[in-house]
Amino acid sequence: MARILIVEDETRIASFLDKGLRAEGHLTTVVGDGPTGLDVALSGEHDLMILDIGLPGIDGFEVLDQLRSQGSAIPVIVLTARDSVGDTVSALEGGADDYMAKPFRFAELLARVRLRLRAPGGANDGDRSEILESGGVRLDLRTRRAVADGREVELSAKEFTLAEIFLSHPGQVLSREQLLDHAWGYDFDPGSNVVDVYVGYLRRKLGAARIETVRGAGYRFRG
Repeated sequence: MARILIVEDETRIASFLDKGLRAEGHLTTVVGDGPTGLDVALSGEHDLMILDIGLPGIDGFEVLDQLRSQGSAIPVIVLTARDSVGDTVSALEGGADDYMAKPFRFAELLARVRLRLRAPGGANDGDRSEILESGGVRLDLRTRRAVADGREVELSAKEFTLAEIFLSHPGQVLSREQLLDHAWGYDFDPGSNVVDVYVGYLRRKLGAARIETVRGAGYRFRG
């Protein structure tokens, strides 16, 4: 569990991040403007900061510059709608540890959060487990290999992401909305049946009995 500061002025995205990170067991603080975000970050009470660039008050570049000039070493993942090479370089040279352009998938952001928290001095320093295992299924997050009942199974990138979500929450009912948010991102059409399609793919590869349909609620991985 880590304490994560989210500095994002778009309510929909801030809520999406807050909900997803809390579901992963993290403690979150959400701030909607640059000056407050800087003050909270400098308090030293958080393990990682997710920072939007287009903020009211002062923008994310200025927050980052002041943060580093005042000696804060908090890991920072920058989020922005700007995806030019120049903005990427500016963020990284300004002291950001990572950079993601909007729109993004929660699963990818979560992987980057885990990476930064595992870095030396991070909240999870020393916790280097790259293996998820439950109900006879084993995922190696580093090599992206999947094994079910002792046999290696070939999963596409999206299938692996969905399997990782299920194995991270064995026995827990996950709604289609949760799975869609985690694997496809906050901007994906909520009316899409893509989750059901990919659950079908996983059932064929991992075993139909492993993923249970909970009528009116979603799906549950039987770990």
